[in-house]
Amino acid sequence: MADPPLNFENFSGAHDFLVGQQTINVIAGSQYLSNSGVDLIARLNPVPDASHTRDRKTSPPDSACFPGTREGVIKEVITWADAVDLVPETREEEVGTTASALVVYTPIPHVYWLHGFAGCGKSAVSLKIADIFEESGRLLASYFFFRNAGYRSTMKRFAATLASQLASALPATAPFIETALRTDLGLLSNSVSLTRQLERLVFKPFQEAMKEDLLKEALAKRPYIIVIDGLDECDDRREVEEFITCMLAFFDEHPTVPLRMFIASRVEQHIRERLETVGVRLGNLDSHSPLEDIERYLQASFQMAATRDRIIRAYVRVCGSWPTKSDIDRLIKHIRGSFVLASTMFQYIIQPPTQEDPRTPMDRLPLTLEMNGLDGLYAQTLARSQHFPHFHDIISTITVLRHPLPIVWIAGLLDIQAFEVVRVLLNLQAIIHVPGTDVEGKVTMCHTSLRDFLTTESRSGFFFVPPSFHLHLSYYCFFSVFERSERRFRDYDWQYFDAHWRSFVKSTACDFINEIEQFKARQPLLVNRLPYHVFLCSMFFYTLFRPQSRPSIDSSYLLTKCTTHLALAVECPDRRIRFWLEGGLPYNLWDDGFGIAQITEHTYQTLQCDLQGALTAMHANFPEILECQRSSPETKKEFAISRGHCSGIDVFNALTWIVARARFKWEELRMTPPPPLKLLLRVHGTRLILQL
Repeated sequence: MADPPLNFENFSGAHDFLVGQQTINVIAGSQYLSNSGVDLIARLNPVPDASHTRDRKTSPPDSACFPGTREGVIKEVITWADAVDLVPETREEEVGTTASALVVYTPIPHVYWLHGFAGCGKSAVSLKIADIFEESGRLLASYFFFRNAGYRSTMKRFAATLASQLASALPATAPFIETALRTDLGLLSNSVSLTRQLERLVFKPFQEAMKEDLLKEALAKRPYIIVIDGLDECDDRREVEEFITCMLAFFDEHPTVPLRMFIASRVEQHIRERLETVGVRLGNLDSHSPLEDIERYLQASFQMAATRDRIIRAYVRVCGSWPTKSDIDRLIKHIRGSFVLASTMFQYIIQPPTQEDPRTPMDRLPLTLEMNGLDGLYAQTLARSQHFPHFHDIISTITVLRHPLPIVWIAGLLDIQAFEVVRVLLNLQAIIHVPGTDVEGKVTMCHTSLRDFLTTESRSGFFFVPPSFHLHLSYYCFFSVFERSERRFRDYDWQYFDAHWRSFVKSTACDFINEIEQFKARQPLLVNRLPYHVFLCSMFFYTLFRPQSRPSIDSSYLLTKCTTHLALAVECPDRRIRFWLEGGLPYNLWDDGFGIAQITEHTYQTLQCDLQGALTAMHANFPEILECQRSSPETKKEFAISRGHCSGIDVFNALTWIVARARFKWEELRMTPPPPLKLLLRVHGTRLILQL
């Protein structure tokens, strides 16, 4: 039997109330009926750990203003956010009149850009601002970017995440967001511009909601605010520029909209060029002297440490107060206004002793004064674990991962035991967050400056993580794809093994051929791993179709080495080789595009020789696979492979066709010596196409 019709009365002044299991949103005098906003949030699929409410221990930065600190800059931001234009009908720089004089009207800027050097406390201020305006009901959304933290380091789900928070904070915007999703079905796809997403999911819904009663309410309690932290930590500079351009254009077109945007970042050129403009208030955090705040933080933190540490308490009973006023003054002078350095130094000083480092906090304090700022502190801390096996691989993996992983995932990638990862990390808790369990929680760096240190050779020296480590991590991921049966180990592998390969190939700091040779020389030590020939054959073939990622790598080198490693791979009668030959990589690796390679007589001879060796080995080790294959006639002008499923046998068949087709073309031309032939490799639709 059909459900009875839903009846309700519109009570004067009521809004956002429930009838049964449905929500009634009263918007500008009309009712909007929807199911729970959970459906909308699910469709938007926001980044779950990007806002100020995230667990900062597992989703850094773990920065918060110590009570009583940073009050000057916080008051300045609040004053800006609270200000309301008194003459909204007057345009910027237009002349108005008063009873006694002519005045030039300057509107309140909609954007506040707080900038400063790394570690000066920008994220802590952003968190405090978000908390303050959340309490007053004026915070619409917050987003904390963080490098190498998955979607938090990109703009891919930025607009959708802001929209989901907007719909929750201001329910009147929800129907407009839903309408945008319903009328523009591809709005959340990566093919849609960031500008369009921001306009349709954030700016226009807010503007449409600000009508009549809601607008009066907004003006009565002052403008709403969105907080964005760490904009410089977004990897895609072009989209950062697009976001700033879109935001400023919106405020320029709607100068009276009751919305403020607070942005905190380092002074990066691509950000500075666009934010140092009319309509943006600039705030330099470096100009707000933090010395008194740092002193307050250190004194309170050491006092708290003394209540928990028996060694410190015993020392104080015998020797008097610790640290002394002189110690604190010397620390403050050495810290030079960096809150992250103050926090990291404190954590380093009070960390518990180990067998390798039995020093007490009283021993460590004078040592910190000899360190060269953060760099010295990072080096000293890392040295506590450098003697453990796999130290470099563990630290390098944490540094270059596309997003943080739990301990067991890191161990799985490196094909080592979880306790070996834990053993290295436990001594590094002053600079790296170590989760309480091996399976849950993620290993994260306390601050982005640690990654900057590790990836700059002139600063980190022995601890340097070179760009070439992306090659090793790509192989580790590739190996895990074929080795692990548990999905929890394979998600990262499938998604990012090609991304790490691309990072290696694109790096200008890498000598491609030399790094490949060094990689090969290291592999005999890894006796349990999938033969590296499979990995290099697949990735060389893949790279042939991506010329934009390898401008300095010769196509002939990739083609011949791909064939050489194919021949070496099939010499091994390993079950994983069979899986690669038959199953391949059912994953959409290739972007649309094309590449070009030259087939010379020398290249032809090299390919022919290696393919003959591969054919012989396959007859010996995998005869049943060859029996199922049909050769492609050399008279065909092109050879095609499924884009989403490229197996080892597909690579073998493609290379065999190239050799046969080249021989056929030269026989047609009847020229001596045979002229070079042009091989076109392109990605089109669902196919990889080779033309010769």
